[in-house]
Amino acid sequence: MSDYELMKLAESAREKSYSPYSGYSVGAALLCRDGCVYTGCNIECSTFSPTNCAERTAIFKAVSEGKRDFEKIAVCGGRHNEQSRECTPCGVCRQVMCEFCTPDFKILLGTSDDIRTYTLAELLPFSFSKEEL
Repeated sequence: MSDYELMKLAESAREKSYSPYSGYSVGAALLCRDGCVYTGCNIECSTFSPTNCAERTAIFKAVSEGKRDFEKIAVCGGRHNEQSRECTPCGVCRQVMCEFCTPDFKILLGTSDDIRTYTLAELLPFSFSKEEL
């Protein structure tokens, strides 16, 4: 699957966002090495702590279906009627990616018209992983 196609799926997932408190909607599309794609959106809660990000929603959906081998994820977001140039994963999402992905895991940010690609190692240098335990 091309980066463009994956980002389009993330943009579609963003439309399902439940973000009435922050007004910031995020979509993600996770590509497994076997070609399966899992999408996610951010889901807010009025007490904020139980809120779940789009990236973790997609990863947890995949893991709950027995998937553990991921190739790349596309992430897009911004204020409800806008699109941010780069909506980067939060620290918690980066740590979850570190749990399930390799340092060369690709993270696509932006829009389908302007995709920027990073590796997990670039976005989470000096990570703490299961290898340290």
